[in-house]
Amino acid sequence: MRVLFMGTPEFAVPPLEYLCLNHYQVIAVYTQPDRPAGRGRSLSPSPVKKAALARGLTVVQPANLKEAAAVAQLAGFRPDIIVVAAFGQILPPSVLEIPRHGCLNLHPSLLPRFRGAAPVAAAILAGDESTGVSIMLMDSGLDTGPVLARKTVTIAPQDTTGSLTDKLLQVAARLLPEVVIGWTRGEIKPQPQNEAGVTYCQVLTKKDGEIYWRRPAMAIGRQVRAYQPWPGSYTRWQGRRLEIREAVPLLGGKPLEAGRVVALKKEGAAFGVNTGDGILGVLRVQLEGKRAMSATEFVRGQQPFIGAVLPD
Repeated sequence: MRVLFMGTPEFAVPPLEYLCLNHYQVIAVYTQPDRPAGRGRSLSPSPVKKAALARGLTVVQPANLKEAAAVAQLAGFRPDIIVVAAFGQILPPSVLEIPRHGCLNLHPSLLPRFRGAAPVAAAILAGDESTGVSIMLMDSGLDTGPVLARKTVTIAPQDTTGSLTDKLLQVAARLLPEVVIGWTRGEIKPQPQNEAGVTYCQVLTKKDGEIYWRRPAMAIGRQVRAYQPWPGSYTRWQGRRLEIREAVPLLGGKPLEAGRVVALKKEGAAFGVNTGDGILGVLRVQLEGKRAMSATEFVRGQQPFIGAVLPD
C-alpha cells in the first residue's frame, strides 16, 4: 500500500505518526510551504514537515497543486491512496483521480454538520454537547464526499478549541489505519451525506474575536473558549487590547449597563463584566504588550478598572 500523506498543522501529525507506526509505506508527505513566524519573521516549517523529516520521509511543498508540473510530480509517486488532514489547499480533480483507492480526508466534525474551515470552534460556539471526527472519500466539493467512518467525542464544559482539537486528533489518528484497511479491502460502504443536515462554518479572522457585551454571558463564554488559542476574544482598556483568556458565565447580576466591570468573589473570578444577560466572570486575561495573568493579579495593578465600562 503506497500512501501519500497531505497535512500541515499539529492536527495532522498524529495521523501521520499512526500510519508510520502501523507500517504503511508513506511514499511522500505534502505540506504547505514554510511561512514567516515569530518576531524575526524567519521562515518556519509546518508541524507536519518537522514530523516527516524526523522520520526520514520525503517532503514536498507545492505552492499550487493546480499547476500541471505539480500534478505530474505527484502522479510520479504512484500512490495507491492519498490521506489528507488539514492540508490547506483544495485538491483539483486532476489530483483526486490519481490514486486507485481515492483520497481520504479527516475532518474534525460529524459531517454534514460544520463543513468548512473552522469546525471545532463552530461546535463550541453553537453550544453542542458533542462533536467528532469523520473520514470521508473526497470529491470535487467542499467536504461533500461520502463518509466512510465517524467517531463521536464529548465536548467538556471547559474545552477550548485547543483542548478539543487535541482530543479529536488522537481519535482521528487511531481511527485512520483501520479505515484505510477496511476501505481498500472493500469492507466499507461509503455513506452519502444527508443534505438536510448540512451546516457550514467560515474561516476565522482576528476581527471575529471582538467581544460585544450586549450579547448574553453564556454566548460570550462560549466565544472565549472557541477562540482560544486563536484569534482570542478581546475588548479594549485604556486604548489597548485586553484579551479574555479564560472566563465563566454567571447567571443573574445587577441590572447594570452592558460592559460595566464589577468586583466578584466567586467561581475563582476576581472581576466580572455585565452583559446583555448575566455576568461574565473573568479568570485570566492578557493586556496588550504584557504577559498573560490571573484576573486577580490584573486588578491589583489596574485600580481604576473596577467600575469602568468596557466598549461594546
